[in-house]
Amino acid sequence: MYTATAACVRRDKLCSAAAMAPSQRLLLLIPTTTYRTEDFVEAARSLDVDLVIASDRPNMMAGEFPDHLLTLPFSDPAACAREMREYAARRPLDAVVPVDDATTVVASAVGEALGLRVNPLAAAQATRDKRVMRELLARAGVPSPTFTLVRVDEDPAAAARRMAYPCVLKPRVLAASRGVIRADDEAAFVAAFARIRAILREPEVAALGEGTDSIVVEGFVPGAEVALEGLLEDGALRTLALFDKPDPLDGPFFEETIYVTPSRLPAATQAAVADVAARAARALGLSDGAVHCEVRLRPAAGGALEPVVLEIAARSIGGLCGRTLRFGTGMSLEELILRRALGRPIDSLERERAAAAVMMIPIPRGGILEEVRGLDEARAVPHVEDVTISLHKGQAVVPLPEGSRYLGFIFSRAATPGEAEAALRAAHRRLQLVIR
Repeated sequence: MYTATAACVRRDKLCSAAAMAPSQRLLLLIPTTTYRTEDFVEAARSLDVDLVIASDRPNMMAGEFPDHLLTLPFSDPAACAREMREYAARRPLDAVVPVDDATTVVASAVGEALGLRVNPLAAAQATRDKRVMRELLARAGVPSPTFTLVRVDEDPAAAARRMAYPCVLKPRVLAASRGVIRADDEAAFVAAFARIRAILREPEVAALGEGTDSIVVEGFVPGAEVALEGLLEDGALRTLALFDKPDPLDGPFFEETIYVTPSRLPAATQAAVADVAARAARALGLSDGAVHCEVRLRPAAGGALEPVVLEIAARSIGGLCGRTLRFGTGMSLEELILRRALGRPIDSLERERAAAAVMMIPIPRGGILEEVRGLDEARAVPHVEDVTISLHKGQAVVPLPEGSRYLGFIFSRAATPGEAEAALRAAHRRLQLVIR
């Protein structure tokens, strides 16, 4: 995970960026809570750009590289735009790229102020507010869950009596399934409401401001879930990968575990998913850059599956999951995204032939992480490429729905999706988490 003193923004990379003075200057917006700093910095370095990194907390090396390590108030996109307009007056920027959810709106505000290729500000804002997203999807006729809004200061018992069950309660402004809880009856609704209200009152969440005063309640959509990774080019959506999620996501919490690509769904179903994702992007007004769309496959008449959009985000896949994807002759997802933002040629958007999969290691219980045993054995499983533990010894392990950090990731690559998935499960069985 990125921190203000992260070693992954190393002195040698910044010295290299400062010394080369290449023809294009790239601004990466990197929140302190992201896992993706190193992958994006490596991709930028491979492209020989003048790299500028902006975060929401000061970096200890900022004094040495004041033009390359910036601090911006991500909670105030308009202020960020003003600061970057002043910066660009002396050091023009060629592209701005958000690394995670927390910076998509800032990227649009900065990009619009500087005339760069970005999503419209209103579209980026819509992806960050589940109420607005639901309203726009419904207005455009995009299949999506039924929904209503409940204020956090309402009587949850009274609200529970109005609901149809099962339903899913969600904070409007959080991501990665944090605070997402299924309720099957009134008692479960009241309990879920209390837990979400407590999350919304946590200082770092309350500081998000607008959107923390209410909870979205959606009708539960049964069926398997998939995730589409795509790239928008002047409003046209190109599918980069479609991930199956083989483990059921039926609640009461929605901890994601395995992503596998290519999808094993019939070609017609895959095409329907791509079509509904494109319609969702148009409904929100998204036009450029990476998109990540979560879709449920609801059983329909005659055994068909109807794609239903749960979420669409104006960024690429989260955590370290992007490491599963390679394009053309080995281009990373991050390099592809940066090339698009900089207007550079992309040889191929075709994903490699091999199947790839990632497991977000499930969190069995809360506590303090003491040790992860069996790492060497897990890494030795055939087709496993790596096992990465994100938390450090002594850190708190917090499961969903309150948690917001991944414990770690297992990556595999094989000839078939089934082999890639089986490798993940075999590696996971060899891990022993010691949590106090």
